[in-house]
Amino acid sequence: MHAVVAREPGGPEVLSYTELPDPTPGPGQLLVRVAAAGVNFIDTYRRAGVYPMEYPHVVGVEGAGTVEALGDDVTGFAVGDRVAWHDGPGSYAELVAVDAAGVVPVPDGLDLTVAAALPLQGITAHYLVRSTFEVRPGHDVLLTAGAGGVGLLATQLAVAAGGRVLTTVSTPEKAALSSAAGAAHTIDYAAMDDITAGLPALVRELTDGRGVHVVYDGVGKSTFEASLASLRPRGMLVLFGGASGQVPPFDPQRLNKAGSLFLTRPTIAHYALTRAELEWRTSEVLGSAASGDLDVRVGATFSLSDAGAAHEALEGRATTGKVLLVP
Repeated sequence: MHAVVAREPGGPEVLSYTELPDPTPGPGQLLVRVAAAGVNFIDTYRRAGVYPMEYPHVVGVEGAGTVEALGDDVTGFAVGDRVAWHDGPGSYAELVAVDAAGVVPVPDGLDLTVAAALPLQGITAHYLVRSTFEVRPGHDVLLTAGAGGVGLLATQLAVAAGGRVLTTVSTPEKAALSSAAGAAHTIDYAAMDDITAGLPALVRELTDGRGVHVVYDGVGKSTFEASLASLRPRGMLVLFGGASGQVPPFDPQRLNKAGSLFLTRPTIAHYALTRAELEWRTSEVLGSAASGDLDVRVGATFSLSDAGAAHEALEGRATTGKVLLVP
C-alpha cells in the first residue's frame, strides 16, 4: 500500500509518500480500505513535534472507508461495512488497522467522503456545544475561525440550540460561509489594527455592553486575550485548539479580576470516554448529515501524495470547512 510518513519532526517537507507493507489487523482491530482521510491540526502538531511522537510514523488519525478484514475478538462488524473513525493512527494510507472500539458505522445514504470529514471535527463541535458549555436559548456565543471545519459545524449546532452566534473570519468569502451556517454577525478581524482591543469592543457593542456567555476559541495564541476580554461576568472561554500557536502560561488571578471567568482546555478523548458517549455524539452528527439537517462543507480535497500541500494550506489558514486526502 501507499502511505504518508513523517520522517522526522519538521514542516510539511518532512512528509514522504511511500510504499509500505499492508497492515494486518490485530486482536480487536479492523482492517479498513480508506476512502478518504481527514486532515487536522493535530496531524500538523504531531508532524512538527509539538506533540511527542516516534519517527518515522504514518500520519493521520481520522477517516472513513470499507472494512476488508476482522482481527480476532471483533464483534459487531462485518467485511463490507462502511465505517468512520476519529482516532486511528496511520490513517494517511490506502489501508489502516483501526481499533474496533473507536470505529462507528456510517449511515446509509451518507457518502464516505463526507463521512470522513465528520468524526473529529463533528465530535468536537458536538461536545463544545452540547457538553463543555451547553448552549441554550438566549445565549450569546463567540466562535473564532467561523468558516473552519469546527466553526461551521458548531455554528449550526449552536443556532439549532437557540444561541446567537458571532464569528470571526478573515475574508469576505469566509464571512459568507459563516453567515450561511447561521452566524448572526461575522467579524473581519483581518481588518482590525489591534484584535486584542478591537474584537472585545465590537463584541460588547453587539451584546449591549455585556459580552458573550461563551467563547469557543480554536485559534489560540493570537486570539486568546481578545477572547477573554469578550466575556461577560462568569462567562467561559473554551480553548479547544491552537491554530496560531499555543497560549503562554498566565496568572489565573486574571480570571477573578475579569469577572470570575471560567477557562477550560478540553480534548476529544475526555468527551468520548465510553463507547456509549462516542455512539451518542457520532450518531447525532452523522445522522444529521445523512438527513441533510447538518451541512458539511468539504473545502479542499488533495490526493494522498499531496499531503504536504494539504498541510501547507491548513496551516496557512487558506482553507474553509474540511480538508481531505483521497488515496
